[in-house]
Amino acid sequence: MKIHRVLNLDAFLADAGPQLLAGQLRALQFDHHAYYLPEPKTQPLLAVICGTPDDLQGVIVAATDTATQLLRTSPASAQLSCLAKKLAAPVLDLTAAVDLIPVAVPKPWGREIWYTGIEVRAQAEVGSQSLSTPLPWLLSLLPERFSAGAVQALTLLKVLDPLPDEVFGDLYFEMHERKQEVYVVTHVDATAWPDGVGGIRFGFCPTKRAEFNGDDDFKQAYREAVRHYEQVRRRIDAQLDTLKQAKGLDVNSPVSPAQTRRWLRDLDAALLQQEQQRRHHMDSFARVLPLRVGDVVKVPCYTPHSLLHGVRTVEFQTPVYERKILAFGQKVLTQSQWDTDAALAVINLECPPETLITPAEQAGEGIVKEQIVDFDDFSVWRLRALSAGEYSLTGTDVYQLVMAVTGEQSVAGRPLNPEQATLIAANARPGSSIYLEKGAVALLAKPILRN
Repeated sequence: MKIHRVLNLDAFLADAGPQLLAGQLRALQFDHHAYYLPEPKTQPLLAVICGTPDDLQGVIVAATDTATQLLRTSPASAQLSCLAKKLAAPVLDLTAAVDLIPVAVPKPWGREIWYTGIEVRAQAEVGSQSLSTPLPWLLSLLPERFSAGAVQALTLLKVLDPLPDEVFGDLYFEMHERKQEVYVVTHVDATAWPDGVGGIRFGFCPTKRAEFNGDDDFKQAYREAVRHYEQVRRRIDAQLDTLKQAKGLDVNSPVSPAQTRRWLRDLDAALLQQEQQRRHHMDSFARVLPLRVGDVVKVPCYTPHSLLHGVRTVEFQTPVYERKILAFGQKVLTQSQWDTDAALAVINLECPPETLITPAEQAGEGIVKEQIVDFDDFSVWRLRALSAGEYSLTGTDVYQLVMAVTGEQSVAGRPLNPEQATLIAANARPGSSIYLEKGAVALLAKPILRN
């Protein structure tokens, strides 16, 4: 089987045309720029594809000597499924949908589950649980089809899964200057919130602001509250670090709340009481917004926020890593200093407006959709099945992300269970759709291209 050297498959398809692909396999070698590695490098990869530009399947593997030799000695008439088995790679549907295989990233407050995350810490994959391929490899092979030509700007889809433990499961109180994000609540832990109503710290409390003579005084009082809390926080964290080291643990590795509580019992009770008092005073400056399953929160830039323990959400966001941490109820493991002063210099003290959702509109027989957010770089819709029905995913010239929330559903004929997601190719072939049984709910995101 001849190996073609290509820039990427998008370019190859544009030049080759359907007649060159029909009825035979093609082996392509292309360069993948692994920008997300600690030391970025260019990596040669191999792809084997078959079909036509409108009905295409393929596998992607690292360009090892063994794989290259196998392909050079394989006839063009070989079956793709047989080669995939020998190469230990999944067969991907390159003209409809590829299933996203998420990766869990531990956090001091719980974990994040990345479906499209590509960072030095971890990279999501595509394929199946048994055979998968790194997502960035697919984006290099078909950048236009699966990332609108902007590989590093793929909309970030993830799940926030905080621990149900009070304080230990609360996220950073942080602010973003460029990152836009929206949360959809999918679960509220009953042990943490028996009435089913969780919450998020979301901006500052108007009642608290009214206690001061202007915003400067309010900021100064909050800054002092954070400073006083940080002092006691660091004293406790230093003692916990010593206990970690005694157990042979890295001081910046997450530890379970149960273990932390056992260690805290050995600390001075007066110090712990002081921490609690100062934390409650600091937190009194923040506004708490109640959250129930199904609620949507659009987080504007410059608005401080902190999802509370036991509130699980699906999050769509701009794929940029930037934040300013104002405060945190435990040690921050990823940076040595908080960003309180820098955040307060630019922060928005006004309460964010209520997240408005567009009225539901008919989107096919039995299906309604509502737009839950319209940012300048992506939009998200919620699909609901009033009765069993289909929603077409064709006719869109950009990629789409689909996340199942609840109920029975399938995409391109493959079942999609709750909290499973799939990446839909741009200009997906005719017949590509999501099927939802009555009562099922899914989320759909599309990028917005800038001129």
